[in-house]
Amino acid sequence: MYGGPVLKGLVIDYVGVLTDDGADELYAFLRSARARGIKTALLSNAPGASDEAKRALNPFFDALVFSGEVGVAKPEREVYLLTAGLLDLPAGRCAFVDDAAHNVRAAVAAGMAGVHHTSVEETLTELSALFPKP
Repeated sequence: MYGGPVLKGLVIDYVGVLTDDGADELYAFLRSARARGIKTALLSNAPGASDEAKRALNPFFDALVFSGEVGVAKPEREVYLLTAGLLDLPAGRCAFVDDAAHNVRAAVAAGMAGVHHTSVEETLTELSALFPKP
């Protein structure tokens, strides 16, 4: 049994995670998690996104964080803390998913639980363990 704090926030990268084949299952997980009260955030090192792209992402996320808009990028500690803060959660109550292992390590060092995305199936297995349905 997981003995740490109950996770209430899920922070996920875009390119390399939500762009993978089968990512529709990750989007379904995000929708389900939000319905259960889990707060969600997108954290991307992109310079920003168009209003159209943001509108498409809004149904899945409580916060959209683009490094170019906030002035800090992964793997800098501050970006993880800022993102957790936008969810009104401490980093220790959040899990972070990224396909870059160094970004996951940095999130863990900032206090988050980390999931190194290698496939949609494996990530969903990890997330289902971290955010079990009641």
